[in-house]
Amino acid sequence: MQAYDLESLRDSASLKKITDFAAALCGTPIALVSLVEETQQTFLSRTGLDVSETPREMSFCQHAMLEDRIMVIPDATQDPRFIDNALVTGDLHLRFYAGAPLVSDDGIALGSLCVIDTVPRQGLTKLQMQGLATLADNVMARLRDSRDAAAWRATDRATRRQLTDSEDRFRTLADTMPQMVWSTLPDGYHDYYNARWYEFTGTPLGSTDGEGWNDVFHPEDQARAWEVWSHSLATGEPYQIEYRLRHFDGTYRWVLGRALPIRDADGRITRWFGTCTDIHEQKLALHEREVISQELSHRIKNIFSVISGLISFAARSQPGFAPIAADLRQRITALGRAHDFVRPHSPQSRPAVQQDSLHGLLGELFEPYQRGDHPPITVTGDEIAIDDRSATPLALLFHELATNATKYGALSTDSGTIAVTVVRGDNQATLYWTERGGPPVIAPDGPQGFGSQLIELSAVRQLGGTVTRDWRPEGLAMTITVPLAAFRRG
Repeated sequence: MQAYDLESLRDSASLKKITDFAAALCGTPIALVSLVEETQQTFLSRTGLDVSETPREMSFCQHAMLEDRIMVIPDATQDPRFIDNALVTGDLHLRFYAGAPLVSDDGIALGSLCVIDTVPRQGLTKLQMQGLATLADNVMARLRDSRDAAAWRATDRATRRQLTDSEDRFRTLADTMPQMVWSTLPDGYHDYYNARWYEFTGTPLGSTDGEGWNDVFHPEDQARAWEVWSHSLATGEPYQIEYRLRHFDGTYRWVLGRALPIRDADGRITRWFGTCTDIHEQKLALHEREVISQELSHRIKNIFSVISGLISFAARSQPGFAPIAADLRQRITALGRAHDFVRPHSPQSRPAVQQDSLHGLLGELFEPYQRGDHPPITVTGDEIAIDDRSATPLALLFHELATNATKYGALSTDSGTIAVTVVRGDNQATLYWTERGGPPVIAPDGPQGFGSQLIELSAVRQLGGTVTRDWRPEGLAMTITVPLAAFRRG
């Protein structure tokens, strides 16, 4: 290591460009140039990490640098070498790792250029592996350049040639990528596009430099694209947008545009590096699935209506069945409301509140019980995300509570009120149902009725929770505890 002028490279702009590019290429939040010494590993360049060094015994790179190819660890928690590593079990939460070895010309292992993610991944694509190896070669070129400062100055012409070769390698790599690649000056002036851009758009070379890129956007997307791009330039935040780009055949295709700023050692943006990925087929497939899902959900809603109609028809022909039919029809209506709330919607039919909102679902269920400007049922407390699986037992549970309150509890009088409070904990949520202002209540004796059994079925068996009741003179107070995992799929 002593042969290299490491201080001249530490946090240098040239290495920062490489780690920024490596992170963007591989889609990881972290990329590092790591040199492994006797007792520690030092990060000459860091993207997405504040730490500048760690003890050697924690180092993944000490293993990667001894390989003759890129070392890939899909999930560190499954690798016996790293399962107890502090970088895995600690705050960094390292899961995925890929490291290209950095080896000197005389075969000495120095460290690695690595990319890191905090979630497990299958691995890298062939293009990403090729790109990471090419970028590792660029790191070694920088290290070789620093080996002898005097010799570097004496051979300035050769060094410039090396840098030119490095730029040529970058352009070659960019031209082999399936995405359209572009780059801009700090003020957003576009001065580079790879070959894929010109192949896709069919525009003449150089015709989209500067602000000319916006002309090949769909007219309906141009203003929005300018707004998003201007925001990124003003704030330095990553750029991401979906828009329609004119294809060389004259049609417009959906693409995903992304860009990240490249900064120098002082944090100033020196360039923007971006890609455009053709997502047209995925966009069409997503739209088709959405249409089918909406149609299927609409038919399910119609089934609720048909069942409710059949119950009403049976009640008319069997008068003795009428009271039971009314309760059953109300329960089916509550299920229909829950389904309609969480089902896929078009932009026109989507509810005003967020569809995965517990507060929104309860508001939808309690709408029939509200009275003018002073609603008897209020919902307060923490928000919890729900999905279609939990909506059904939640609808049955709270519909049954509201129905019982209408018949026997707080909602049976004009002055009665009900407070629903949601308290979110670390692993579970507690739902409080508190009635006040109704007729005096006493704890029932004897076997549970159907309504109580339905509450137990919904809260305990389907949601995996617990239910406790407190029959206070001023009204029922019920506490329902449900694991957070029951509200929404992981």
